[in-house]
Amino acid sequence: MTAPVIDNIAVEDAKPLTDAGAPATLWQIAWRQVRRNRLAMAGGAVIIILCLVAIFADVLMPLPYTKPNFGRLNEAPTRAYPLGTDQLGRDMLSRMIYGARVSMLVGLLSQVIIVAIGVPIGAVSGYLGGRADLVITRFIDVMYAFPRLLFVILVMSMLGAGLFNIFIAIGLTGWVGIARQTRAQVLTIKQKEYVEGARALGSRAGRLLFRHVLPNALTPIVVAVTFGIPEAIFTEAALSFIGVGINPPIPSWGQMVGEGQQYIRSYWHLCVFPSIAIAVTMLAFTFFGDGVRDALDPKMK
Repeated sequence: MTAPVIDNIAVEDAKPLTDAGAPATLWQIAWRQVRRNRLAMAGGAVIIILCLVAIFADVLMPLPYTKPNFGRLNEAPTRAYPLGTDQLGRDMLSRMIYGARVSMLVGLLSQVIIVAIGVPIGAVSGYLGGRADLVITRFIDVMYAFPRLLFVILVMSMLGAGLFNIFIAIGLTGWVGIARQTRAQVLTIKQKEYVEGARALGSRAGRLLFRHVLPNALTPIVVAVTFGIPEAIFTEAALSFIGVGINPPIPSWGQMVGEGQQYIRSYWHLCVFPSIAIAVTMLAFTFFGDGVRDALDPKMK
């Protein structure tokens, strides 16, 4: 039986194909769309560079980030110190490089915690429905009512400053949005014909949820994680700026901005360079996240 023809073009021939001639998957099609977006690719390139800097920070640092030089305090950028020195004579370039590791760790690991909390809660709520969904949804609404940054500051005040505590604080307060998105997707997908067919064939609830429902609900989760990383980085910068984030002498871009903002008129380099690093990182993830969203959203095609 031949394939149906529309305007002399076979439907099978109209499907996107890979280089090997096989039908392309959703993710392969999305990757093609992302590659056509120059801003998304530029953002992805910056993200890769930041990840490499974070991984190889110990090798790339010209000097130890804790080594002071009291003979060269608050020195402007020179050949010996390309980004200058801080109030204790420490190399700003070395501290900026190590600050990239802190920011990327906060952005990535906090999202792991957020997904680990938010996705199961949203999936269970949407799949079970009824009273269980009502109770979980009301709990999510109560959590959503709290101003997130103030909630994070409250948690950090209870736990104390520190990198590990920042992971916990951002994770405990940031799962609400992704839980709501997961619930909405599961409510829609569980009514699909292939899910009903699998249920009629005797598949158990756990298999239906993890084999048929959640894999098809990944699109908004991936987009949410892409936008959640820069949000977590900015939250860490804000916490470190007000003094409840990273403990000295570990450098953080937000901490460096907070320490240098009072000297902005005299020693501009103390907060300008960390601010630029935060801005570039936020823009890179935003551009890449926009590209991923456009590629995975069928309404954009």
